Amino acid sequence: MSNTDETTAPAPTFAELGLADAVLAAVTAAGYENPSAIQAATIPPLLAGRDVVGLAQTGTGKTAAFALPILSNLNLSDTSAPQALVLAPTRELALQVCEAFERYAASMPGVRVLPVYGGQGYGPQLTALRRGVHIVVGTPGRIMDHLDKGTLDLSKLRFLVLDEADEMLNMGFAEDVETILADTPETKQVALFSATMPAQIRRLSKRYLNDPQEISVKSATKTNANITQRYLMVSYPQKVDALTRILEVENFEGMIVFTRTKSETETLAEKLRARGFTATAINGDIAQNVRERTVNQLKDGSLDILVATDVAARGLDVDRISHVVNYDLPTDVEAYVHRIGRTGRAGRKGDAISFVTPRERYLLKAIEKHTKAAPAEMKLPSVDEVNATRLSRFDDAITEALQEQPKVEFFRDVVQHYVDEFNVPEVDVAAALAVVLQGEVPLLLEDQPEPAPRERRQREDRGERGERGDRGPRESTRSRQTGQPLATYRINVGKRHRVEPRQIVGAIANEGGLRRGDFGNISIRPDFSLVELPADLAPETYAALENTRISGKLIELRLDEGGSAGGFGGRGPRREYGDRPRGRSHDRDGSDEGSDSPRKKPRHKS
Repeated sequence: MSNTDETTAPAPTFAELGLADAVLAAVTAAGYENPSAIQAATIPPLLAGRDVVGLAQTGTGKTAAFALPILSNLNLSDTSAPQALVLAPTRELALQVCEAFERYAASMPGVRVLPVYGGQGYGPQLTALRRGVHIVVGTPGRIMDHLDKGTLDLSKLRFLVLDEADEMLNMGFAEDVETILADTPETKQVALFSATMPAQIRRLSKRYLNDPQEISVKSATKTNANITQRYLMVSYPQKVDALTRILEVENFEGMIVFTRTKSETETLAEKLRARGFTATAINGDIAQNVRERTVNQLKDGSLDILVATDVAARGLDVDRISHVVNYDLPTDVEAYVHRIGRTGRAGRKGDAISFVTPRERYLLKAIEKHTKAAPAEMKLPSVDEVNATRLSRFDDAITEALQEQPKVEFFRDVVQHYVDEFNVPEVDVAAALAVVLQGEVPLLLEDQPEPAPRERRQREDRGERGERGDRGPRESTRSRQTGQPLATYRINVGKRHRVEPRQIVGAIANEGGLRRGDFGNISIRPDFSLVELPADLAPETYAALENTRISGKLIELRLDEGGSAGGFGGRGPRREYGDRPRGRSHDRDGSDEGSDSPRKKPRHKS
């Protein structure tokens, strides 16, 4: 393995890497001079035809590391079948990779790149495949569908890339990825990129790559040094007010606000719009054409705030994103790194603000340990700070209006007529006009009295319990991955419904916005199952799971009261789900494919 420190390694130029002239011209035109560490270490062996395993964090330039060599070796005259296939875990990342290929191929007329992902109709994809393409970038689920239908021919494939391979396997695509690999020519060149090297990735590399050169890019921290990280200690009921104050005081361009669940994205976006901010939600339920339109609005400045889930924001790269807010702190530290990586890209400065409730201090410590960086504590902007900002913006609005002289001249005459007619000072007329324009919304924020200590503790406790008003769930253990408290929940599906642990994980994670690290033990009984989940499940998660079905039956999730044959002490299969989900119980890339249909076993070549 070759190790490269991205902070100390000497930086060659792109001209010294051996890229094709047309590719180099596009890179130069885009303003790039020196490759990143992963690009400098990976491009030469890929150009030489070697298989490569590249280990590097998100945001280090992995896309160019494989796109530039592929374009340099592409046979432009042959579109009879795709020459290159890139597998990506999400449709957002697939679209981002396609855009990068098109940007780097700007000086290569005729290059055809096709994104293939769920949520988009088959018609355009089939038309493009019949017409002929050089490069296909897709999610495993939709690629498998095309292979099953016989509409994607991989017989002439020369290059195969697994982008963010660890994320693909974490999302349950292991079987699909192996099936796709087994259906490709043995002579192909393979590049595997991953942020980590778990045992499953190592096994995949040994089985399907030919003597790969392993390249690891190490950095001093796992987060971008250009990102300023802060956190705010806040109780659950205070979050909306805290976010509103931050939005008023912070000088931001574009912002992504992350929540845990799909339903919360809609709820929060609606609350922000009611407070006068241009905000919209993006989650797995949003149609792809709407998602693309929303991202374009964020890019062109007609939208300022995107409220998103982790999966929905995966792969977003928008220059205007100056701030990321973790409205709900993620329970997975890798998710934290991916979230804040949406800002501070390509050398730009970025800000990341995390809301931390009193019970989530352990998550903050885990983040500090993992990222080797301690976010600084910030204070809630005071009423005086908010009002000072409002008055400053009011001044700016007046200054801007004074620049529109024709309109100012007209209203000056109107005001002068009123002054002469009623003998009222001009300043009083201006103040009255401000009152008229203000409407029912006060210009300044009023200071609210601080609740008494006992009342405040009661309010915070209610918020921490998701405002359910109960005493909270019984804690049974802690997650091995996140350290968060877990409680035992009961669902009304069991052995006689032919349910498997992977189906339980897939259904609850997909519908409730949970991650694999949120699951503890799963015990499947004859008529029901016991599942360990976070002890402080939010009411939004309960609401999202109300209509969730497994094997056609409502799961009716509820806390187990301890009468189920001793909880996890009784008989029945017990499985720790801190490991990977298996199979394709649900479509994890948000596609419209049949999610529960069984897949054939990988056809391994002898």
